[in-house]
Amino acid sequence: MYEKETQGVFIRVLPDFLDDQSDPVGGRFMWSYTVEIENRGEATVQLISRHWAITDANGKVEFVRGPGVIGEQPVIKPGEKFSYTSGAPLETPSGFMSGSYEMKLETGGSFNADIPAFSLDSPYDHTSVH
Repeated sequence: MYEKETQGVFIRVLPDFLDDQSDPVGGRFMWSYTVEIENRGEATVQLISRHWAITDANGKVEFVRGPGVIGEQPVIKPGEKFSYTSGAPLETPSGFMSGSYEMKLETGGSFNADIPAFSLDSPYDHTSVH
């Protein structure tokens, strides 16, 4: 479990390797990740957009930007939580993801809530450190 809080928005991420959707011989490794966003602040927020950096084991970075998450731009009131599950493929057996959500405050203004960097590890990664 990976966790980070920015201006009262607490984000928790749980990645999971999907062996049944992966093809190691073909160079396709698939993960799901569940994100829980909790509003611990005093103002209602709305998730406007997402910004991801997905890095594979070779250092190749793919940037993903877009409105909302899973087709939604959820409004999260103080004390409420919103969660969703999505997925990410890699061509290598490991990598990591990081990013942020643009959050709009009902009181005006916006800020970027940091998503904690999280590791994408599979049982096919045989990296050794000397």
